[in-house]
Parts: sequence; structure tokens; C-alpha cells
Amino acid sequence: MTVKVRFAPSPTGFLHIGGVRTALFNWLYARHVGGEFHLRIENTDTGREVAEATEQIKESLAWLGLDWDGEVTFQLDRMERCQVEARRLLEEGKAYEDEGAIRIRMPDEGVTGWDDAVRGRLEVANDTLDDLIILRSDGRPTYNFASPLEDWLDGITHVIRGDDHVSNTPKQIRVLEALGADIPVYAHVGNVLGTDGKKLSKRHGAVGVDEFRREGYLPEALVNYLALLGWSYDDRTTIMSRQELVERFTIERVIARPATFDYEKLEWMNGAYLRALEPNAYAGALTTFLGEQGLDWDDELARRTVPIVREKLVKLGRYPEYAGFFFHDVTPDAKLLDGLVLAAAEGAIASLDPFETPEIEQALRSLSDSLGLKPRQVFQSIRVAVTGTNVSPSLFESIELLGREKTLERLRSAAALADA
Repeated sequence: MTVKVRFAPSPTGFLHIGGVRTALFNWLYARHVGGEFHLRIENTDTGREVAEATEQIKESLAWLGLDWDGEVTFQLDRMERCQVEARRLLEEGKAYEDEGAIRIRMPDEGVTGWDDAVRGRLEVANDTLDDLIILRSDGRPTYNFASPLEDWLDGITHVIRGDDHVSNTPKQIRVLEALGADIPVYAHVGNVLGTDGKKLSKRHGAVGVDEFRREGYLPEALVNYLALLGWSYDDRTTIMSRQELVERFTIERVIARPATFDYEKLEWMNGAYLRALEPNAYAGALTTFLGEQGLDWDDELARRTVPIVREKLVKLGRYPEYAGFFFHDVTPDAKLLDGLVLAAAEGAIASLDPFETPEIEQALRSLSDSLGLKPRQVFQSIRVAVTGTNVSPSLFESIELLGREKTLERLRSAAALADA
């Protein structure tokens, strides 16, 4: 039997990171067992908004590397089949009409149960299940009818989803039984919560894939981190490649309790992934990111900055603030400037040949000695003048990359500002 799983988001806006974690678990399981991962859009209508949201969902999954098998399917395309099957159940006496709608008959006694692959045996008393409307009076199917019907038509063998769907499962099992369909294996994973124990939302920070992408997270790091939200390989291993995740993922190690989304841990992991990149790969990721942000900055200069920024950045989104001074003018804080130091620094490096890091460092250290000041006092004023901030990459290497002309120009302007 070929394992088939599906991810079935609603096209209602951005793709929530909690939903992506569910998609990832489905994808990892399918790839681990050599099965299929399908993408289904649970739309109830069409329109520009649906089309845009669908495109965003597809682009987000593609960026994360979660490829799907076959064509994307749409719930709306199964509307007619839902109506046919509802009428069949009506004819077979398994359903009845109620004010123009069609309801399926639920048993009054006993329980409806299933062996959940994550939560264990779950049972619901049948007398708590109301007769479910499967087709509204306007002919539209309800979610709890259309969704399991599509699982049947698509041959879905395993339904891996969030535990907020647990209450839907007994209803869907009864629908499938009435249709004469096989019951898939259900696996309900814990929700993703913020550090305050509440369901992850915008108040905690970024929650959409697009937001994480804009902030400069690498897709490989985000996938690795999401895989560890409710699953683990062992008690020690954290950094795992996509292939290692595929090889190691099993449903048996998925836990039922909610997972906490820790932004600091994600940043740490992303920083580790960035530092592990080869210089050319890092430069490629950086220039691609800057282009996606609409920053028309010199690609070659950006590439040359990689050696002095890679150890400090935990995500590419901090690059513009950290190293933007290479590409645009700066406005230093006059209170942090020392006009005497800046004028002396201009004279110390104006005629250096070559204008390279070792020579720049030696000249400025000698300057601090001649002024009788601690290097920190001298370097801070120069750093603020040249970079516009007191937090920047290595000063001497930054000055070399910035170049003699632009460095001297900034020292002169800052000295004038300090003396004003």
C-alpha cells in the first residue's frame, strides 16, 4: 500500500507557521516511507483573493522545499460529487432531509473510536454526536462532509493534522463509514503555542511564512526548527539536514502535548546555518535576500562584506541595519563624536599606501598612543563617524571596504558636526 497524506489549508490569507509545521510533518512522513504528499485547497468559492492566497501557499511551500505530488486540488471542484454522494446516502436511508438540508444519521448508542497514531486510543460517546448536516439547503457541502469525502476520493491513508481537529474526527469517521470508505489512520499533533502558553499569533511576533522570509531566515533553518516542534530524533541532536530529517522522521516520536515556539532558539539555529554556509553560498543568499527586499545595493560590495558580517548576523534581515552604511550616507550622533580625534584620524590615514586593513589598524593604534587616549575612546568616535552607529562590523576592515575617499569624507563631515 502506498502511503498518501495531504495538507489542506484554507485560502484565507498568509500561511500560518503552525499550519506549515503540520505540512512539514506530513511531507517528512511521506518522504520517509516513499509515499505521496498532496496539496488540497479547501476553498468554498473562487475569486481573486482565493487565487492570490493559493499562489502564496504554493510559493511558501516551494520556498521551504516542501514539494507536493500531482496537481493541486480544490474542494470546490468536488462540489458536484459531494451532492451526488449526499443524495446516495439519502436514498440508502443513511441520511434524511431537514428543511432543505441533508443530515446524516448518527448512532444513538455505543462509541466512535480510533487508534490515534499520536494520542493513542480515543473514543467519543455516540449520543453526543448530533446528526450532521452534510449538504446545506443551497447545495453546498459542509466541511465535515467534503473533507473526509475528498480523503476517500484521493486515497488518503494517513491524516496528520492539529489536535484542534480531534472533535471533527468521530463525525468524519461516521461519514466515511456511511460512504463505504476505508478509514485512514488519524494522527493529531499538539498545537504550536507562544511562550505565554497561548496559541501562536501576531502578538508573539512573526507567524506567517512570508514574514520569516522577509526577516531573513534561511528555509533550511526554518524547516529544521519546525521539525523539532513536537518531534525529536533523540535528546541531543538539534541541527539536522533535510535529508537527515527525512531519514529519521517517524510518527511514533511525535508528541501530543503542545509545542512552544521560541524565537530566540530559531535565531540561534538560523545563525548556525548562516555561519555554516560556504562564503559563495552565503554571498548568494545575502544578495538574493537584498534583491527580494527591493534594495538596489552593489552586489559585489555586498559579497565583499561577507567575511566581516557572517559571525555576527543571526538572520539576514539585520544586515541592512548592521552593514547598510556601506551603501548609503550616514548621520552620526554628534554627542558621540570627538572633533579632535576625527581630525587627527583623517590625517593619520589620508596618505596610507596600501589602504588596507593592517596598515589602517596600525595607523589608528599609533594615533591613540600619540593622543594619549585609550584605543576604545579613539575607535568609538571614528566608528560612529564612519558607520553612523557604535555597533558595526570590524572597524579596520570596514574602513578598507568603504574606501579611502568615502572614509575621509565621513571623517571630515563628522568632525564639522562635532565642532558645530
